[in-house]
Amino acid sequence: MVSPDTLAELSLSQDEYQLIIQKLGRKPNNLELGMFGILWSEHCGYKHSKNLLKTLPNNSENVIIGPGEENAGAVSIGDGLVVVMKIESHNHPSAIEPYEGAATGVGGIIRDIFSMGARPIALLNALFFGPLESSNRNRFLFNGVVSGIGGYGNCIGIPDIGGQVTFAKPYSGNPLVNAMCVGIAREDELVRAKTGGDGNIILLVGADTGRDGIHGATFASVDLTEESEERRTAVQVGNPFLEKILLEACLEITGKGNLIGMQDLGAGGLTSAVIECAASSESGVEIDISLVPPRETGMTPYEIMLSESQERMLIIVTPDQVQEVAEVFQKWELSCVQIGKVVKGDTATIKESGVIVGEMPVSALVNAPVYTISGEEDPAMSSIRDLDFSNILFPQDFNEILIQMLSNGNIASKESVYRQFDHQVGNNTVLAPGSGDAAVLRIKGTTKGIALTVDVNPLACFLDPYVGAAMAVMEGARNLSCVGATPLAITDCLNFGNPERPHIAYQLKQAVLGMGDAARALGLPVISGNVSLYNESSDGPIFPTPTVGMVGVLENVDQSMGAGFQDSGDKIYLIGSSSLNLPIESLGASTYMNVIHNKLGGVPKTDFESEILVQSFVRESIRNKLLSSAHDISEGGLAVAVAESCLIGNVGASIDLLGQNIESVDSSLFGEAPARIIVSVNEKSNPQFEKLAKDKKVPVNFLGLVGGEKLNFGETIELGLADLRTSWDLAN
Repeated sequence: MVSPDTLAELSLSQDEYQLIIQKLGRKPNNLELGMFGILWSEHCGYKHSKNLLKTLPNNSENVIIGPGEENAGAVSIGDGLVVVMKIESHNHPSAIEPYEGAATGVGGIIRDIFSMGARPIALLNALFFGPLESSNRNRFLFNGVVSGIGGYGNCIGIPDIGGQVTFAKPYSGNPLVNAMCVGIAREDELVRAKTGGDGNIILLVGADTGRDGIHGATFASVDLTEESEERRTAVQVGNPFLEKILLEACLEITGKGNLIGMQDLGAGGLTSAVIECAASSESGVEIDISLVPPRETGMTPYEIMLSESQERMLIIVTPDQVQEVAEVFQKWELSCVQIGKVVKGDTATIKESGVIVGEMPVSALVNAPVYTISGEEDPAMSSIRDLDFSNILFPQDFNEILIQMLSNGNIASKESVYRQFDHQVGNNTVLAPGSGDAAVLRIKGTTKGIALTVDVNPLACFLDPYVGAAMAVMEGARNLSCVGATPLAITDCLNFGNPERPHIAYQLKQAVLGMGDAARALGLPVISGNVSLYNESSDGPIFPTPTVGMVGVLENVDQSMGAGFQDSGDKIYLIGSSSLNLPIESLGASTYMNVIHNKLGGVPKTDFESEILVQSFVRESIRNKLLSSAHDISEGGLAVAVAESCLIGNVGASIDLLGQNIESVDSSLFGEAPARIIVSVNEKSNPQFEKLAKDKKVPVNFLGLVGGEKLNFGETIELGLADLRTSWDLAN
């Protein structure tokens, strides 16, 4: 019987080990067990989430490649062009080696995109850390991750154009690093990860194979512990300059049409790449690991097949294509070696200098056991949500309150982060970080643009995972709508704790249901994604964090809309409500209650029908050139949204609170009711704007005027722009 320590290292249970014996008809040897461990890990096999993921919507008239079909999803934007996109996690590696963990997370997601024949044009990231002021380690992780993202992305020449950074105590022991990449390709030039027919040749190109990254996928499928520091060898080391060359070489052979299939060596290394390609074509494969160029001497078959060394790709070609393809890689000074061939049947045969060292059915390797999770909500959550507002003493100095809100790490300007990233390389960035609710890129050779965003509110997801996940979808779409883009598709990264715990299973299941319902309501397919479970440490689990990445399209990129107020005299409107008056309960799950009152309670809200109406109206207003700015109201509520529009546009505003029937100043200024957007409209466009709102039956509320060097909310708040900026830029 194999030792429990060996199974634990491979993230396999005793029952799963017995199932492997059953499928093989014998006990596996060390190499075979390692390969099963990789492909049956949570990271590769999705054992606890596959059934849930099947419930997400994944079809629309624009979907070209859906979830699970290839390395990334693809959606049409017209004119024969497709956007290829995916988001993935590199959480555990970043917790151990923050610079290399984040850097190789970026490298891996880039390879997912160009392995499909698409040119990567943008990076985004969603980062989650413990509070910086509470721990030197949190600061170390934060600095290392941000540097790693910039170090890799800047060197490879792909703009990092958007994202979010969130700070909360549950991430102190287990930070999250979610990396998203987007590429553009012609639909008829997309490449698949397949082996094709009998006799095709398997080429390994790029970097040599070392011992770094062994057990990386299984490492990402267990909880972090104090002993995790000992698993630094599970963290890969990246070389962005080599990846840039590899990218260009792979796109060159893609353009020539000289290949059957292509697959990156990411999680699971050679094992995952070879076996998944074979499975997609229902073929067998023969690999001789003695042909794999090693970086280190004395490497065993186990180490070579499980290594996750970076900057490597698998290329499958017909025999008559080998020479031409090899010449392309030789021109780029890249290694290109034949390591095996495609054979009939269902067997993966691994050899070393011609001697068989492993032999397994491909179908058994790729069909990990799937578990139907069932859970129950933590009983304590009911009392947390049932927050009694009647005994909360609300402060009177709202100037000080707004200052505190703007200086909070989750609201303050993230310029200190994004200024480390090159977001203009390629000269396609139209709306850069900090200028709009989503990033916007032009698509060269067309009038089109695409808008990109990543969104999630972990606090809302903690209080109600169904509503929180739905909010992430709605806010992502709202951000795209605010820049004038029509939302097209979703990629998600589901970050949760240990799904074998009932409370975590409940969070995961409810979040997927909420995401699915919101996506269906908006008509948005989920075309790709990643599940990252076991995000726990000795401090406990992370907040449930279902990160939503989203792409939208603008038919005319010149009509993209920023979030900053523009001209003095422009009128400011609230879209989505005819009154500023909000019930006190709208402060539930708000940043205000968390930051000012140190309370996590209350119930978050969402409203699908209002979101659809409001977002459609804003997009139409932008297309008709009626708006000067648009900014959604989310974390921090109305007061923060207006302040941000002032700071982005570097101009003041006066909001008239008279006649707004305000019963609670706190909830009206800082409540986070859904489906609301702040816009500004110039005098010339105002009549048409109000007529369109009336025709569409969209509630709008005139709030005040743009102008001056102060922000006024009647007599309640009066602050100079300089004071606001000092607070907002505190982290910079």
